[in-house]
Amino acid sequence: MAKSPSPTFAIGVDYGTNSVRALVVDTADGREIASHVFDYPSGEAGILLDPKDPHLARQNPADYIDGFVASVRGAVRRAGKVRGFQPQRVIGIGVDTTGSTPIPVDREGVPLAMHKAFKRNLAAHAWLWKDHTSHEEAAEITRKAARSRTDYLAKCGGTYSSEWYWSKILHCRRTAPKVFDAAYSWVELADFVPGYLTGNTDPHTMPRGVCAAGHKAMYHDDWGGLPSKRFLASLDPKLAALRDRYAKQAVPSDRKAGGLIEPLAKKVGLPAGVAVAVGAFDAHMGGVGSGIKPGVLVKIIGTSTCDMMVAPADRPLPDIPGLCGIVPGSVVPGMYGLEAGQSAVGDIFNWFVKSLCPAEYGAGAAAHVNLTKAAAKLSPGASGLLALDWNNGNRTVLVDPLLSGLLVGQTLHTRAHEAYRALVEATAFGALTIINRFEEYGLKVKEVVNCGGISEKNAMVMQIYADVCNRPMKISRSAQTCALGAAIFGAVVGGAYAGVPAAQRKMTGVKPTVFRPIRSNAKVYAELYRLYSQLHDAFGVAGHKADLHHVMKDLIAIRDRVRKG
Repeated sequence: MAKSPSPTFAIGVDYGTNSVRALVVDTADGREIASHVFDYPSGEAGILLDPKDPHLARQNPADYIDGFVASVRGAVRRAGKVRGFQPQRVIGIGVDTTGSTPIPVDREGVPLAMHKAFKRNLAAHAWLWKDHTSHEEAAEITRKAARSRTDYLAKCGGTYSSEWYWSKILHCRRTAPKVFDAAYSWVELADFVPGYLTGNTDPHTMPRGVCAAGHKAMYHDDWGGLPSKRFLASLDPKLAALRDRYAKQAVPSDRKAGGLIEPLAKKVGLPAGVAVAVGAFDAHMGGVGSGIKPGVLVKIIGTSTCDMMVAPADRPLPDIPGLCGIVPGSVVPGMYGLEAGQSAVGDIFNWFVKSLCPAEYGAGAAAHVNLTKAAAKLSPGASGLLALDWNNGNRTVLVDPLLSGLLVGQTLHTRAHEAYRALVEATAFGALTIINRFEEYGLKVKEVVNCGGISEKNAMVMQIYADVCNRPMKISRSAQTCALGAAIFGAVVGGAYAGVPAAQRKMTGVKPTVFRPIRSNAKVYAELYRLYSQLHDAFGVAGHKADLHHVMKDLIAIRDRVRKG
């Protein structure tokens, strides 16, 4: 009788906003063997803040290094208790991170924050994705790109964001020139980690992922990679030199960045030389871990959301305004990767509970549960409330970090759970706006797969999304889809599969539970969405004027009709 082949394993390392998770999976079927989470110790929940500037959000690069060692070592030790696992059978490691999270580094690629002289300088640390201090620079880049001979923003929605690479670097140049001058180059977190693991942190030769480069740094083959020196110099003469301190070509994550260096291998309990994949952003690898393919929209729902789609690269694809990028190979190699998203979802719910929730609902996790229970009993439209989901700005389709939230229709009789439900509904309306934008430009959304903590834990949110979007909401089989997606790339570079689609067919799936739209709810939400769209355009689109009286009149009419049954 033929002897069955020995199992092989891959590790996905997922760098989130507050922690890093390592996940060990069986490459044969995606079975999750063990995981371990390391919470970043620096700052507030891992984020370095400035009480004088609410737009600032930085991270300590040392936490990333310590996080890799602690999370992978912990996951490998736990996996050691599972029958059949041996560290020698780990064939690959994949890495995903938040982004855009650029880090100023020296000539050797060492983060400036790890030098004593810059340890306490917030500008020398990693600029976390949710840092919006560079909104003025982003607007300037948008204006100058619009006048440029080359349409550098054509592949990233037509508007540059304060969350992205060049705007943050330009802001550093203007507000922290000592840090800027000391930085030989800037490296995305998604590139830094694989470079560190493989001993290649030289900014010139470190593999740069096309995911980060294309979606956040205006990289595209159509104009030879990064924007020209002339364009960068038009922003600031000193930016032009950074173009030469970058790899000549950005590559997808099915490419091998190198092998795990021996000192790190010993620390985490793995053999040296394990293949390490080129890095990418968490949402993009989350799409892969959720089984993304043409026609499938994957929603990664957490503190914010990222909405991912892919399309065949051999067919013409129009530029889509308001998206965060259309990049070949950024999600699945050989396909266009398309990214959209919302700047705040879970963050909105947490803000409401932390800042505005009355004591009668409890506090913390209990308040979430009690608010959800009460809100779930309400019928759509019964509260007479309507909200805009811009509490952390708008990522898609308006791409404006300075927009803010709005709650319309509140009275002296409004209860907390009514406002809470209105905020949930607002995020669902924002999700539908993104779906509509995709479909307006010919990308049919045939299926929606959700992943992330909220989709796993909050059935009310998923039902509202199904009703508002008027389509079924599926849930990814894995509760750790970003880490699973990273592990899939680890499996590919480790030789278990010839490509990502083949690995996905074996290693991904969806849960049996599907949230289907309730026809009567969907009908009311269609009316409310029309009002949401009026507010969206009135407050978010230049040239439109708000007609709150008209919106309020219709809101009250819907409320009264629903309450009467």
